[in-house]
Amino acid sequence: MKKLLYAGALVLGLAVLPGCGNGQKNEASGELWSVRMANSVMARYDTLLKMDAPRVRWQYDVSYVGQAIDRLGHLDPKYSEYMETFIDYFVQEDGSVKHYKQTDYNIDRINPAKNVITLYKRTGEQKYRDAIELHVEQMRNHPKTESGGYWHKKIYPNQIWLDGLYMASPFLAQYAKEFNDPEWFDVVADEIKLAYRVTRDEESGLLYHAYDESREQRWADPLTGQSPHFWSRATGWYMMAIVDVLDFLPKTHPDRDSIIGILNNVSEAVLKVRDPETGLWYQVLDHLGEEGNYIEGSGSAMFAYTFAKGAKNGYLNENYLDLANSVFDDILEHLIVEEEDGLLTMTSICGACGLGGNPYRDGSYEYYITEKVNDNDPKGVAPFIMAAIELER
Repeated sequence: MKKLLYAGALVLGLAVLPGCGNGQKNEASGELWSVRMANSVMARYDTLLKMDAPRVRWQYDVSYVGQAIDRLGHLDPKYSEYMETFIDYFVQEDGSVKHYKQTDYNIDRINPAKNVITLYKRTGEQKYRDAIELHVEQMRNHPKTESGGYWHKKIYPNQIWLDGLYMASPFLAQYAKEFNDPEWFDVVADEIKLAYRVTRDEESGLLYHAYDESREQRWADPLTGQSPHFWSRATGWYMMAIVDVLDFLPKTHPDRDSIIGILNNVSEAVLKVRDPETGLWYQVLDHLGEEGNYIEGSGSAMFAYTFAKGAKNGYLNENYLDLANSVFDDILEHLIVEEEDGLLTMTSICGACGLGGNPYRDGSYEYYITEKVNDNDPKGVAPFIMAAIELER
């Protein structure tokens, strides 16, 4: 293996030290980093169906890789075809979706439907329109907490997880705009505000991974209902949800400014726990350098994407664009490996973290640092590609 060395500036707060490179292409190949990573995925998996092998699921993270690679379709139609072939395995001619069961009320299963909107807009085929409505129907009936927030899953009653904000909110906001159903704008805005309110730590401004309104779970604080720790990827999902929702939320919507304010608040809190040595973020955000904790790839890539898109669209201070470039440089330096065959490998990506269930996940520090760590996990590869696209790198 050959480590890719890419010098970058360390950003402390919003002060960018001299030497931050905004070079768009990898000097070795002349290709964009987004293209190199997409090509690496496609070389390893001739179909996205194999990325989750041996399982074949209507899955949020693999579909997210498809969404990311599809955005390179203007460079070569093969990237869009790669996503379309994956979606067409699941979406049948009658609009039904293989391996999707609406009444599971699993919010993770909504995220792939963003790809279905893309294909409906591209082709106009009725099967996609029908499949979109299946997912909207789930959210019409999806169970909610008494405070009005969607349960993460039916098997996790009364629980709001930050992950779920990304899984459903951008899809519903896009649906509201594309299909002229503005009631969903209010639903999405309420979700973002509620999740912020119930997961925020007043002292640090960071967001706990989840909230149990019933206070029945062992992982839930009996007073606040909050889980014990700040997980980097959960925060990343939430922040990406905001910048993606803002693509569709009308500029005249009464909650738009407050949502942008939330984005700024969380961004500032996240910057305070950026590792000063690597310029990246730890798996457990506020335990910098503690035994067992590690620099985690997916959360770091999600922050880079959020900062880049937020700055480009005016939601965040323009200095966040330099920050995003610096973070991307640091990802290249510390987490990207070039293999002997020229393919890219992204390292140090947490496989999965949840709460409750069987076997029971207690949300302790030890739990978060001992879950499996993967190379090339889709939950890191996809936001890497998305961040690279935003940065035109």
